[in-house]
Amino acid sequence: MTSKEIAQFRKNLLAWFKTHHRKLPWRETKEPYRIWISEVMLQQTQVKKVLEYYQKFVDRFPDVQHLAEVNLQDVLKIWEGLGSYARARNLHKAAKVVMRDLAGEIPSDYTTFRKLPGVGEYIAAAVQSIAFNQPYAAVDGNVKRVLSRLFLTDSPVNQSTAAKIFQANADLLLDRSEPGAFNQAMMELGATVCRATSPTCIVCPVNNFCGAFQTARQRGFPVRHKSKPIPEYHLVAGIVHKDKRMLITQRKRDGLLGGLWEFPGGEIQAQETAGQTCVREIQEQVDLSVEVIAYLTRVKHTYTHFKIVMDVFRCNYQSGDVALNKPVDYRWITIDQIDQFPFPRSNHKFIPLLMQGEENNNE
Repeated sequence: MTSKEIAQFRKNLLAWFKTHHRKLPWRETKEPYRIWISEVMLQQTQVKKVLEYYQKFVDRFPDVQHLAEVNLQDVLKIWEGLGSYARARNLHKAAKVVMRDLAGEIPSDYTTFRKLPGVGEYIAAAVQSIAFNQPYAAVDGNVKRVLSRLFLTDSPVNQSTAAKIFQANADLLLDRSEPGAFNQAMMELGATVCRATSPTCIVCPVNNFCGAFQTARQRGFPVRHKSKPIPEYHLVAGIVHKDKRMLITQRKRDGLLGGLWEFPGGEIQAQETAGQTCVREIQEQVDLSVEVIAYLTRVKHTYTHFKIVMDVFRCNYQSGDVALNKPVDYRWITIDQIDQFPFPRSNHKFIPLLMQGEENNNE
């Protein structure tokens, strides 16, 4: 695009955004903390889902001081079901750094903000531009799709080596007088008009600048590398009963689902039945001998990079003491205490059956 075309592109896009943008709670504030929370939640998560969590989160933790002072378990419980729990853990770590090292002030400097735990290039650019009017172009999946169609970019959007190409084009278009509004407008355009399927190009405010629209090649962009089929794992989980209590264990804080609680179990090995795996995994994880007494259910769940099929069993405690070796943190809880702990979504798929069973036992 020529400099004149770029200037008109910016004008058209911003005028459209100011009239047609969705009213979202994080757009009603210039508070850096709330903008930061929203952008972290919106990573790889649809707006509709974030709306279920955002207000609950900021009501519970209204500022960075409140977030820094609470226990991580409180943060994970509020985040429960939103997925990608590393985001919550890093937010909590970052809040502590802000309070300890930055006098409780979220940095208005890109470089300083970028150093906080969990703050990547996109989060840094989005927060700095929206909250502080700093001239950084934010490039998320929606923006990449818009850029790929505008410039007929052949580089795959899911290839890391193409990041510099998309960033350079975003920098070229960025309106430095209104960087926050411009970044949000680009994201909004990708989310509501320049959609992955069925883009509404006729009403697009910048369609006359779009190479894909002008050549009727919208379906050909963005280009993506074909992903490999994601693997599926067959797991078991055991509900270990002892004196009207159930055993739950906590995952290590680093790694997938870190800090969440779950029922012990693991992956089925060759030549094992699901029930045999359940007994073996509980013995190996928490040093307890158990007896499988009933099959509860099977649940399926899809994560970003793999799928699981999980068979769930009720077990009776026979012998052993978790506290002797304590390979993991653990609790013996009653069914009415279960809401106090954050669990993975896969566990939530069978927890209602446990509660229903307990109600039946009490009748």
